[in-house]
Amino acid sequence: MLVQLSDPHIVAPGRRLLDRVDTPSLLAQAVTSVAALQPQPAAVVLTGDLVDRGTAEEYDHLRSLLAPLPGPVWLMPGNHDDAAVMREVFADHDELQPVGGDPALAGHVLWVRQTAGLRVVALDTVVPRASHGQLCPARLGWLARTLADEPDTPTVLAMHHPPFTTGIGHMDAIGLRAGVPELAALLQRHPQVERVICGHLHRPITRRFGGTLAMTVPSTAHQIVLDLAPDAPPAWRLEPPGYAVHAWLDGALVSHVVALGDHGPVGLY
Repeated sequence: MLVQLSDPHIVAPGRRLLDRVDTPSLLAQAVTSVAALQPQPAAVVLTGDLVDRGTAEEYDHLRSLLAPLPGPVWLMPGNHDDAAVMREVFADHDELQPVGGDPALAGHVLWVRQTAGLRVVALDTVVPRASHGQLCPARLGWLARTLADEPDTPTVLAMHHPPFTTGIGHMDAIGLRAGVPELAALLQRHPQVERVICGHLHRPITRRFGGTLAMTVPSTAHQIVLDLAPDAPPAWRLEPPGYAVHAWLDGALVSHVVALGDHGPVGLY
């Protein structure tokens, strides 16, 4: 069982995001929920925007908040993150180490891990100091080689920016701007990719892409308002935060979205 947390936007101790959202307390709530799951997850992946401003103080705060999680915790950056600072604060996280060989990949966070019958591949979509994402030929080439290495192993591809438009105009404007057709064609050649899991959108959204299913998950903090009007303004609200659980069951990947918060006692039928 793989748990996906996304977009916690952790701020420095004593601060609130946008002066309103207590993102550290909300992430702590998510961590408590994940720690109580049965069975325990084999691993937890965070699909970007781990902190809000990319500072060492924020990453130190994040590290303390994640400490109670069971099992390995794997990190990848979003557009609010600074990969170099992440590597300094999380120096013991091997998945953050630069990929050797191609100098064009040195600044990107790209990794492969195995867990619970799945191969998890992290593909960095970040453009430094920009909100939108892209996939350059070097990153797409790395992914092609990585997928070709194990064509028969069920695989989850983790990205920050989703590779599809959602109808939420202000978020689509800062979506994945380059490499989308190439990624779709690559995934068509690799049916072992069971799911593309993404963050960035702060909402649960699902679409077929490249012959597989691509999805985004809720933020552990605030959510983007669902408004599909072409001229809808950028807006957020404190809808219930959440996370996703991806379980390999009976030869297929099943994904659950978990809503956080107190929703009353469990009732038995």
